[in-house]
Amino acid sequence: MPKVLLDCGNCGPDFNAIRAMAEQQFGAEVRQSHGTEDTLDLLRAGDIDLVTVNRKLDRDYSDGIEVIRAIKADPEVSSVPVMLVTNFPEHQAQAASEGCVPGFGKLAIGDPATHALLAPFLGS
Repeated sequence: MPKVLLDCGNCGPDFNAIRAMAEQQFGAEVRQSHGTEDTLDLLRAGDIDLVTVNRKLDRDYSDGIEVIRAIKADPEVSSVPVMLVTNFPEHQAQAASEGCVPGFGKLAIGDPATHALLAPFLGS
């Protein structure tokens, strides 16, 4: 069974870059969500190994931290690892304080350091 990454809030090109990297590096399946409600629904359906959340959601430019808070506040899904996707260290620090594992920026999608961050969750 391949590992499953749920990517929340990225625009089409960024989602496709994350999807291609996860598929090529880890053979992972990648699903997409757009906000809090559909993310929680997909998490409750099961089989998600990692969630990546964009700092600003593409659909309405709302704050991805709110999605993270909703995930971490839901006892049914709060144990699923979550990463924030942002290039800004201060936002990564805020995400960590909300219970996220260290994330990555879109500029670093192809970097070996990003692959190393993802490997514990998507590797075999």
